[in-house]
Amino acid sequence: MSEGQTALAERVESQSIPFWHDPSKRAIVYQAVALGVVLTLGYYLFAVTQANLQRQHIATGFSFIGREAGFEIGESMISFSATNTYARALLVGILNTLEVAVIGIILTIILGTIVGVARLSSNWLLSRLAAGYIEVLQNIPVLLQLFFWYSVFHDSLPLPRQSMNPLAGVFLNNRGFYFPIPVPHPAYARMGIALVIACVASYFLSRWSRMRQEKTGQTFPAWSASAGMVIALPLIAWAVSGVPTALDSPHLMGFNFEGGMLVTPEFAALLLGLVLYTSAFVAEVVRAGIQAISHGQTEAAMSVGLKPGHVLTLIILPQALRVIIPPLTSQMLNLTKNSSLAVAIGYPDLVSVANTTINQTGQAIEGVAIIMVVYLFFSLVTSAFMNWYNKRKALVER
Repeated sequence: MSEGQTALAERVESQSIPFWHDPSKRAIVYQAVALGVVLTLGYYLFAVTQANLQRQHIATGFSFIGREAGFEIGESMISFSATNTYARALLVGILNTLEVAVIGIILTIILGTIVGVARLSSNWLLSRLAAGYIEVLQNIPVLLQLFFWYSVFHDSLPLPRQSMNPLAGVFLNNRGFYFPIPVPHPAYARMGIALVIACVASYFLSRWSRMRQEKTGQTFPAWSASAGMVIALPLIAWAVSGVPTALDSPHLMGFNFEGGMLVTPEFAALLLGLVLYTSAFVAEVVRAGIQAISHGQTEAAMSVGLKPGHVLTLIILPQALRVIIPPLTSQMLNLTKNSSLAVAIGYPDLVSVANTTINQTGQAIEGVAIIMVVYLFFSLVTSAFMNWYNKRKALVER
């Protein structure tokens, strides 16, 4: 039988089979039924919610975000007053959450990597200390850790008039940690631009150095040159701009300090609690990733004369990253989502600001929806970036 006749016979046979005996057609029907059930249930819940809101005369929609907020926010990255809108108040909460998440992730990765490497150290004392750190912090709920650090900063430190003054212009009390900052000057904007230029130049220099080494075998001190550019270019911009040195130092006015920069107890407790808790899990991720690499890699590196530090940074960790990145992504997401516990210690994050907004406007559904959408967006962006980075580090099969 020819190929055409065979295909025709198969087509005739498939047409003669009832759809309930065809697995592919049954699957389509099942999926259509499931989708219909979900849509029907969703519509029912929406209709019931709308009816209940109308019966209780509760307004719906997001028009409230354009109204005056009428409350103050104690800590903000941008200017805010009670006369600003709810939209700006929510923006302050989003930026505060983002600040904690970004700084926390950076510190967690650094600390977790150090503790994870120390856990595998041949030094018995160092290894035991790292193991104790991991076991203790992993098994204490993060909310209790936040309460502990908040009580340490808020209840154990002196009042402003009895502030600790370890260095000139630096003060520590139960209102926070005060320290001097430079007086605003155009030089600092130029220094920032110079730093960005130095970082971009360092990236291209590193790529050129790696390609040069692959082609010729000759190494180039890219790290040293990059460090020199990162330090030198901002300093040159600072010198060209007139070498400004004026500082805005904190000083006691009445019952509190004014001027300088303030790190509040709420922010410090939240950041420290999240970093310590999450870094214990990251340390275990790093330890597992390193142990997943064959010991033969270490022996081969040592046999060619590499020092232990170079073996770790050049051979082991780059390979371990392929194992570390997926679970590390989960820990980064956990830290971001756990930042919502800031409301328990009074830090004005998104959840805290949204709760105040809900209490004043009565629009709980919209307020909770904003919280969910923002955290979903943060999580998706983090996952997308880490998945992209994971693909870059993955082995390319031929």
